[in-house]
Amino acid sequence: MRLTLQMLISHGRVARKMGLGPQSRINMLRNILTGLVRHERVETTLARADEVRFYAEKLIDYAKKGDTDEKAMKMASFWLTEKDLIPKLFKVLAPRFEAHSRDYTRMAQLPNRENLDRAKMAVLEYKGNPFPPLYPVRKVNQLSLVNQLLKGYREERAQHLSTSPPKSD
Repeated sequence: MRLTLQMLISHGRVARKMGLGPQSRINMLRNILTGLVRHERVETTLARADEVRFYAEKLIDYAKKGDTDEKAMKMASFWLTEKDLIPKLFKVLAPRFEAHSRDYTRMAQLPNRENLDRAKMAVLEYKGNPFPPLYPVRKVNQLSLVNQLLKGYREERAQHLSTSPPKSD
C-alpha cells in the first residue's frame, strides 16, 4: 500500500468510531466511566479504555473544583449514569487526587480475548484504589553484574574520599 497524502489527512474525523453512531458512542463511554467510578477498575477493549481515559481524567479535574461549582456538577451528572456515584466522586476520588495535577488513571494491557474477535484488552483503573496492583513490585537483584560493579565502585570511591587529605584553599 502506497503512502499518500490522503492517508495523512484526518478529514474531520476527530473521535474513534465506536458503536452504532455518535449517541451510541457517548452512551457506551458514559457506562464505562460510570463503572470506573463505581469499581475504580474496569476491564474493556484497548480502544475503549484509551478513549474513556481522557474523560475520566477530565471528570476528576472538574471534581477537584468542588461540588459547589456549577460546571463540575453538570459534568458529573452528565457523565455518571448512576446518580448515587456523584458524592463518591466529590468526597472520595477528588480529595485523593488533590495533590496531583494530572495522570489520575493507569492503563495496563491484557492478553487478547480468546473468542472469535481476538480484541486487544486493557484494564483501566484510578490510581490509589484498594485493589492489589496490576504489576508486581520489581525486586532489585543485588547479585547482577551491573549492581556488583556499582557496589564495588561506590566502596572504592568512599575509600578514596576517606583516605585523601581534605583540600585547603
